[in-house]
Amino acid sequence: MSGAAGMAGRELYLRLLRYVRPYWRVFAVAVLGMVGFAATEPALSALLKPMLDGSFIARDARMTTLVPLALIAVFLVRGISSYAATVGMAWVANHVVMDLRRDLFQQLLVLPARFYAGHATGRLVSKVTYDVAQVAQASTQALVVLVQDGLAVVGLIGWMLWLNWRLTLIAFVVLPVLAVTVRLASRRLRSLSGRLQRAMGDMTHVLEEAVGGYRIVRIFGGEDYERGRFAAVNDAVRRLNTRVTATSSAFVSVVQVAAVAALALIVYVAARQAASDQFTVGGFVSFFAAIGLLFRPLKRLTQINEQLQKGIAAAESAFALLDEPAEPARGRLRPERVRAALAFEGVGFAYDREPVLHDVDLQVAPGETVALVGPSGSGKTTLAMLLPRFYDPTAGRILLDGVDLRELDLAWLRAQIAYVSQEIVLFNDTVRANIAYGALAGADDEAVRRAAEAADALEFIERLPEGFDTVIGERGVRLSGGQRQRLAIARAILKDAPILILDEATSALDSAAERRVQAAVDRLRTGRTSIVIAHRLSTIERADRIVVLDRGRIVETGTHADLLAAGGLYAELQRLQRAKG
Repeated sequence: MSGAAGMAGRELYLRLLRYVRPYWRVFAVAVLGMVGFAATEPALSALLKPMLDGSFIARDARMTTLVPLALIAVFLVRGISSYAATVGMAWVANHVVMDLRRDLFQQLLVLPARFYAGHATGRLVSKVTYDVAQVAQASTQALVVLVQDGLAVVGLIGWMLWLNWRLTLIAFVVLPVLAVTVRLASRRLRSLSGRLQRAMGDMTHVLEEAVGGYRIVRIFGGEDYERGRFAAVNDAVRRLNTRVTATSSAFVSVVQVAAVAALALIVYVAARQAASDQFTVGGFVSFFAAIGLLFRPLKRLTQINEQLQKGIAAAESAFALLDEPAEPARGRLRPERVRAALAFEGVGFAYDREPVLHDVDLQVAPGETVALVGPSGSGKTTLAMLLPRFYDPTAGRILLDGVDLRELDLAWLRAQIAYVSQEIVLFNDTVRANIAYGALAGADDEAVRRAAEAADALEFIERLPEGFDTVIGERGVRLSGGQRQRLAIARAILKDAPILILDEATSALDSAAERRVQAAVDRLRTGRTSIVIAHRLSTIERADRIVVLDRGRIVETGTHADLLAAGGLYAELQRLQRAKG
């Protein structure tokens, strides 16, 4: 990935804060709450001086009354401010997470097929779930500590300087130590956080494969193998988490040791000043109360570096995905009529410089059914996937009614194509929603019913507990393979597009159902241009034309009878399939 990769932490954080901008009013209220809370820290310390010097030593009756009332007022402001800061920032954080996840999901919907071919699904899921949660820590919660505790530290140090500037300067001895420690720890934590996020992506990927492929795991005895894979990534996450904790803890320890050393020196000097009446009892107690109050915000400020670096590393990962170029959609033409004449002119294609198709020339007349056959890896599926422009040819061009596909509006082009794949894609929704999916969602119930009947699916749908309103589970797990296939065919029938791509659409059906569905598919093909990717050659014997591919080239073209008579590759493939049964 490029884009955000290598972006400086400051640039990443500023970009991240753009997600906060729409909620600036709530954010401003939260910041005011932080300021109010921070102001109470030095106020608590400051009240100790008049309380001790005025009430207990000078026995001032007025101070005896005012100081308790001031304490109540300070804690009232403190409580209201804390509520405003905590709830306000949590509200903003949740909206930032929602918006960032929305943008990442929208980006995933428009990324090209090449991107998905090179990235594991689990890692992408981890970016949207785990990484974004880390980003929220940096964009909002870390900001609470930075602003609230930062202002508290400034206020307390200001009060200390006013009380006794000599003692306060001694405290500043630790600042160079802190600066060097923060710099070193930040580099280490950011590096470890990036590695931790990648390891979490690997874990999600392994989990997804093991859960999704549980049948194969069980049947082929892959439990020990999967345990080993998961143990490896799980241990990697453990080790990285331990390193993050160790680095953060060492950082905090160095800061605390430096602070205590400065405190010891302060105690010594303060005792000398008190002995010579240069420091009152109230001032002495107030000064050390300020030091005591200073430790907690300082500790949080040193610990926030870990959280901040995790968030910045996660932001770098998320923004790198957002910066990926979307699927090219330069075309604007949306013809009113579609004859569905296709022409492949000198088409070549390569995956990462590995040629898959070579100089393919093919004309498909409107309404013609062309079957693509050939050995595995011959380029059948690749050629068909060039039509909806999941990929663009690396050489030559493809025309629809004489217009280059790249000049057509991409959404319009795909609206002209119905697709049934061998690997059925269904969603954890109702039967009706899976047939009338996406742009078909507005179809009336009668149209959905007719499509199901034409696909020979109506009979089993009506036997389901809630008919068309039955939820079929993830990937249609509650249905048989044949039932899932028929739902996909019903979806294609309902779309009623002028171009069909059928990738062995009847492969999961038994013989009786196959005959019924094949008849429905034959009716569907009438008057439409159809590209049929054939693995089982018996299903395409009635195709208008059969195109035989081998190693990315067209080697034979003709009808079933002509190709058998020619005795070439097609005849050999037929012989091999019949021999297998």
